[in-house]
Amino acid sequence: MIPQSAPLIKTPFWQTELANAVKNPEALLKQLGLSGKLQNIPEELIRNFPLRVPQSYVDKMRFGDKNDPLLRQVFPLIDESIEHKGFVHDPVGDHLAITSPGILQKYNGRALLLTTGACAIHCRYCFRRHFPYTDSNPLASQWQQTIESIQDDTSINEVIFSGGDPLSLGDEKLAKLVEQLDTIKHLKRLRIHTRLPVVLPNRINKQLLAWINKTRLNVVMVIHSNHANELGEDVAEGLAKLHHAGCQLLNQAVLLQGINDSAESLVQLSERLSEVNTLPYYLHLLDRVAGASHFDVSDEEGVVLINTIRAILPGYLVPRLVREQQGEMSKTVIA
Repeated sequence: MIPQSAPLIKTPFWQTELANAVKNPEALLKQLGLSGKLQNIPEELIRNFPLRVPQSYVDKMRFGDKNDPLLRQVFPLIDESIEHKGFVHDPVGDHLAITSPGILQKYNGRALLLTTGACAIHCRYCFRRHFPYTDSNPLASQWQQTIESIQDDTSINEVIFSGGDPLSLGDEKLAKLVEQLDTIKHLKRLRIHTRLPVVLPNRINKQLLAWINKTRLNVVMVIHSNHANELGEDVAEGLAKLHHAGCQLLNQAVLLQGINDSAESLVQLSERLSEVNTLPYYLHLLDRVAGASHFDVSDEEGVVLINTIRAILPGYLVPRLVREQQGEMSKTVIA
């Protein structure tokens, strides 16, 4: 009798894409016809935060354009090595907000879970680029303690999945975590902060939609897009699936010098978000993290931009211009 072979476990396509993300700066420039046109930071200076960008995102970059707004978000320029006063490793006080393994609590009624330190893309302006995930993420044996902490605090009515990017985790793990949260009666909402629907649209698969459909919690998904060029038809298709699954879709962007710091760019972003059933939520002023000073746009410039687009767009397509300030009870609305 011939013994049966063990069934093969098929790796989801999005995970294969994630594993094959572009990680070499020169290889990225070569793809775009830009070899020798940009000076990247030495590898030893960014070992803990190297280049990482999925091919589906690279495909949206303009060939031969060293100022492409998508390329500029991910390419590790030499500018990162220049130190600037006021640009620090923990610009929003995340380290001080850790209340138990995996939980950040800054604002009333909400608990933010650091589900993972992994991301599909390394955005060079990321405010958590220096965050000590190894020390802060709960071990597998500590997740029950994390759930119990939320269960014991009846003031919490919303749990936020963050990271890293929570959708970097497999659906089996996420479904199990959501099932545990479902049993906590005082929880009303699950908010998911993620960039994957934008940079890796194939992540929106049947397994993801299944656990979203199953939960009793109201699901709010806050995506992160900074430029209309990121929102191609593949992204629109994924967002449509999430919309039909009952997700409330919001977008948060970061105001970035040389990327979206013009009224035209911000209007185009809001208009495209409207086309894909997503409301502009926040436009963040840059969190002043070490290595990102070349992206900074002043508060005054931000106010002028918001007032300009407010005169062009209907109010519901104008995001709130905000800054996160350590110790405040909510985001600070600038305009």
